[in-house]
Amino acid sequence: MIRFIAFGLILFSMGRILAQSSNPYGLPLLSNLEDYRQSVALDSNKRMVEISDFVPNAVLDIKYSSTENVFYTQLYPKAIALTRLPVAKALAEAQKEFNRHGVGLKIYDGYRPYAVTVQMFDILPDTVYMGLPWQGSKHNRGIAIDLTLIDLNTGKELKMPTPFDALVYASHPEFKKLPEDVLQNRELLKSVMKKHGFAVDPVEWWHYNYLDASRTFELMDIPIDEMEREVLTFKSQNK
Repeated sequence: MIRFIAFGLILFSMGRILAQSSNPYGLPLLSNLEDYRQSVALDSNKRMVEISDFVPNAVLDIKYSSTENVFYTQLYPKAIALTRLPVAKALAEAQKEFNRHGVGLKIYDGYRPYAVTVQMFDILPDTVYMGLPWQGSKHNRGIAIDLTLIDLNTGKELKMPTPFDALVYASHPEFKKLPEDVLQNRELLKSVMKKHGFAVDPVEWWHYNYLDASRTFELMDIPIDEMEREVLTFKSQNK
């Protein structure tokens, strides 16, 4: 009986969390830290972390923290790279394997609040390359990473099919009309990321989604600087 009541309370709590919404499409969003904390209390793997804490030698090049991006708009107040705990752990394992090949990760983006996805679509309403406001993005769930590879000796990016956020057909990860060295670099990125639990986006060679069928990661609309402070507070309290 006690276990039944406890299970019922968990379902009630999850229902309350998933009911949070602040968008015209009726999407269930976690839009404040209290609801996020309740979600994490039910599943500690949903905790957000700093990528640099798990992949300390990854280079951060957060494109949306300046105006030097496809939107010509600063979307984040500063360079912040966050993701869910299992994603960070998987990235750490991928980085170890990349390092054995003499290359490493450069991170362009991680967690992205839902409001930023809406802002992006308002600026550039493209239904092929943009996250769709009526669906939400895996970046909003904290399980998508935008990245590339760098040479560990020179620090330079490996040659890839296109620059980051190029809205062209050559950005598709199966596009073939490319120099052999570019194809090899893209294949190395794809193969290692796949080995460690990621799938490449069908239209963006730099975008990887973490695959974990054992849990549902909620869409979130908590401002990225607020989430960063939450992560830092948790870290300081659990040293």
